[in-house]
Amino acid sequence: MRARIAGLVMAGLLVLYLAFVVQYAIILLGVGQPVAIAMGVALLVLPVVGAWVLTAELLFVFRAERLLARLRDEGGLPVDDLPRLPSGRPDPEAADAQFPIYQAELEAAPESWRAWLRLGLAYDASGDRKRARWATREAIRLSRSMPTSPE
Repeated sequence: MRARIAGLVMAGLLVLYLAFVVQYAIILLGVGQPVAIAMGVALLVLPVVGAWVLTAELLFVFRAERLLARLRDEGGLPVDDLPRLPSGRPDPEAADAQFPIYQAELEAAPESWRAWLRLGLAYDASGDRKRARWATREAIRLSRSMPTSPE
C-alpha cells in the first residue's frame, strides 16, 4: 500500500511540474522573439511526452496488480520463502537458484499469462527489473488477448 501511495504522490508531483512547464511555455510564446517562441514550443512537447509516459506507467501498474490479484485468488502465486537481505529484498543468489523452475514452466506453456507473470516475479526476485517488466508486460498482453482462458 505504501508503494501505491508513493507512486500516486510522484504522479501528482509530475502533473504539477508539467503544469508549471506549460505555464512557462505560454510565457515564452508571448515574448514574440523567435528563440523564445522555439523554446516555448519545445517546452509544450514535454508535457505531452510526460503525460503519455505517466499514463503508460500507471496502466502498467494497475494491469499488473490486477493480474497478481487474480493469480493470488487462484492460488497460483509462488511461495515466497526466499532468504532476505537486510534491505528486505530477496537474496538474488537464492532467487537465481529457483529461476529454472519458472523458466521450465514457461517453456512448457509459452502462451500462459500465468507462467509469464510467475517468470516476471522470478526476475524481480533475482534483481533483474528490466526483464521482470518485460515478462510482466507479456503476461498482460496474453491475458488481454485471452481474458477467459481457464488453464
